[in-house]
Amino acid sequence: MAQATVQHESSSVVSSSEIKGVIFDLDGTLVSSGLDFSIIKAQVGCPHEQDLLTYIDNLPSPYMRQEAMHIVHQHELMDAQAAELLPGVRDCLETLIDMSIPMAIVTRNYTKAAELKVRHCDIPIATMITRDDAPAKPDPTALLHIAKLWHFNAKNCIYVGDYLYDIQAAHNASMRACLYAPECVPAYASEAQFVMHHFSELPRLILSTQ
Repeated sequence: MAQATVQHESSSVVSSSEIKGVIFDLDGTLVSSGLDFSIIKAQVGCPHEQDLLTYIDNLPSPYMRQEAMHIVHQHELMDAQAAELLPGVRDCLETLIDMSIPMAIVTRNYTKAAELKVRHCDIPIATMITRDDAPAKPDPTALLHIAKLWHFNAKNCIYVGDYLYDIQAAHNASMRACLYAPECVPAYASEAQFVMHHFSELPRLILSTQ
């Protein structure tokens, strides 16, 4: 398996700094997800081109926000019950544990569904921040909280995710972004420092910075 692809050169300071901690997205990165956002948006009245959570936050009344979020929660809970660990994740996480690399999860999912996925898939990561705990990505608050918790400079952390918001959140936190793209590589992949096609690449990527 080829090593993770470097999409563009970082500054000499960033490229030479050691990766000491790894933060993961959850849905589509560590576990499978069948959430159909086009259906969810249609049910809550969100225009296709708008961000779902932002749309709900901006609804004019608490009742409307509550009703819309209830619909989202129902979809997330159903999705959580069907979630499965993605290929290579188990071996990768065990290797990172052996390497004494601290790990955390930052997800736009809500806590109950996220905890169900972690428990159901037996993911050995204790630290997780959901949208109930901090502003949703691409806001960097959750990522910066994790770095502070670990007493690491943000540049010594890498955020691994499968979507544009993950890349943007990493950049907003001054962390390196690793896009997980097992099949099709999207156009926005060029915005990430690394593109990973299989989880076996991640430990090698970390070792290359040490």
